[in-house]
Amino acid sequence: MNNFALRGTLEVTSIVTSPNAPDMVVSASREITHDCPYRDEINYGVPRKALVGHNHIIQDLALSSDGQFVLSASWDHTLRLWDLATGKTTRRFVGHNKDVLSVSFSADNRQIVSGSRDKSIKLWNTLGECKYNISEDSHSDWVSCVRFSPNPAVPLIVSGGWDKLIKVWDLTKMKLRTNFIGHNGYVNTVAISPDASLCASAGKDGQVMLWDLSESKHLFSFEAGKEVNSLTFCPNHYWLCAAVGSSIKIWNLEDKSVVEVLTPEFNTTAKQADPLCLTLAWSDDGSALYAGYSDNLIRVYQVVRTLLYKSAAHHFLLKVESKHQNSHCIGHTNASDWGQKTSQNDEELKTFQR
Repeated sequence: MNNFALRGTLEVTSIVTSPNAPDMVVSASREITHDCPYRDEINYGVPRKALVGHNHIIQDLALSSDGQFVLSASWDHTLRLWDLATGKTTRRFVGHNKDVLSVSFSADNRQIVSGSRDKSIKLWNTLGECKYNISEDSHSDWVSCVRFSPNPAVPLIVSGGWDKLIKVWDLTKMKLRTNFIGHNGYVNTVAISPDASLCASAGKDGQVMLWDLSESKHLFSFEAGKEVNSLTFCPNHYWLCAAVGSSIKIWNLEDKSVVEVLTPEFNTTAKQADPLCLTLAWSDDGSALYAGYSDNLIRVYQVVRTLLYKSAAHHFLLKVESKHQNSHCIGHTNASDWGQKTSQNDEELKTFQR
């Protein structure tokens, strides 16, 4: 099994993967380009293409379900839609008057939602036209994260903001469906489960909160211990992963246990702070977890399924790009399956081939 780290430039702000392009990873950092690496025995994870266009930091990415297009949200107040085959911008989305912090595709790739420091949530078509600006019952502070529900039969948007609120929006009526209240600090991240039944939220207060989207209620919370920068649900196990400081915490949602805490070894001195984990993304098959760090590395954890005493277990393996470059097992757990459950101002997007 290959275990590796992908090196980018400056801190990694966002990572996305696609089920229809399993050999590709797209990442953004505080630079100016967007790269696509090749996979071979020597140049594993080397960037192969740079997409240049934004003139400020790229904060978030969204990949179309066919893996052909990627959206980027930037501090230059715009969104861009990129054709990954040509590396060219096909559309610019202009309308926000402050930094754009988050972007998401609808399940059918026909709609786009964005959230900004201007406190607005905008709904766009793929031609770059703003079709709706959510103003009634909107956030009273920065909109830090927006996500479409993966279930097209129940069109919802979930948003999180610096006003400490999680908001669920009904796209059929273009109205606020509910407010989730409970955080004591600003919200950095929201995630929706693969079956669209759950929403997770986290941020400054170190609380990871789980919400039932169908019944609009709080289910339970996990204590992360530090500010949480990113959340992601595993696509094929009943797990929730959180980027907490320099580590990744993984919980089993079925029994509310900690699956593992993943903390790589860093080459830092006593006076240096360890790099922060800023963004997380799973491969579509759940075999690899990508973690983007502030030291410009994407660390890749690969999950190995084994049988222990006739029961299934999963091991997380990591090879860190460091002085010793050793591979080691750092954890295992039993798991469930969702199928069984209902310049620094420049910016860079990179695509890596796995």
